[in-house]
Amino acid sequence: MQILILAYAVACIFGAAVVRGYSGFGFSLLAIISLSLLLPPAEIVPSIFMMEIAASLHLLPSVWRDIHWRALLWLGLGCLLGTPFGVYALANVPADPMTLALAVFVLISAVLLARGYALKTMPGPAATFATGTASGLFNGGFGTGGPPVILFFFSSPAGAAAGRASIIAFFLLTDVTGLAWQGWNGLLTWATLWRAALFLPPLAAGVWLGNRSFRHADPAEFRRWVLRLLMLLALLTGGRALLQML
Repeated sequence: MQILILAYAVACIFGAAVVRGYSGFGFSLLAIISLSLLLPPAEIVPSIFMMEIAASLHLLPSVWRDIHWRALLWLGLGCLLGTPFGVYALANVPADPMTLALAVFVLISAVLLARGYALKTMPGPAATFATGTASGLFNGGFGTGGPPVILFFFSSPAGAAAGRASIIAFFLLTDVTGLAWQGWNGLLTWATLWRAALFLPPLAAGVWLGNRSFRHADPAEFRRWVLRLLMLLALLTGGRALLQML
């Protein structure tokens, strides 16, 4: 039974890593949803953060030139503000109602983008900072801070390459910040470190495969793929939270 559980976990990590390498996001949500069948979220999230950091460091050199630094600055400042409140919620507040609200928001936004909604110019500092704050809240609380920032970039005229690169860089910042606050709140253990180290090989293999696939991707098709993935993740997350609330 232990071998079957380990094989299932390795398959989940590899599949989520392929998605991460291709799109620049999705690893945390896919891994947390699948692994939560075996472990409680408070044990899973810190290990996932460690693997997210490893994935971002692996991808960062190849996307460095495409990062939208001005937007990243305001998103990062907002995230720094929101993350400690999200970590406090992880340790003290029931997560399911907030997770369901996030899923509904992401689903509606992704549908609007798929139907053609788009910004003509990049949002200003205030809107960018607010997006970063929302991402920090969800990232610290549930390990799923990506959707606000993903929607931010893919509704803007930044382009697929710049959006993907900026999301990868942003995740590195948010995951390091979130991991530090989780350690402050006593959520890091030797078991956390052991789990992250155990899954590094399938993580690296999946990220490499996904990143290689992106190099040949058509920008328009990539955007459609990202929006479909967002809808799927929103449905999975919202459905899981709703079932736990019933």
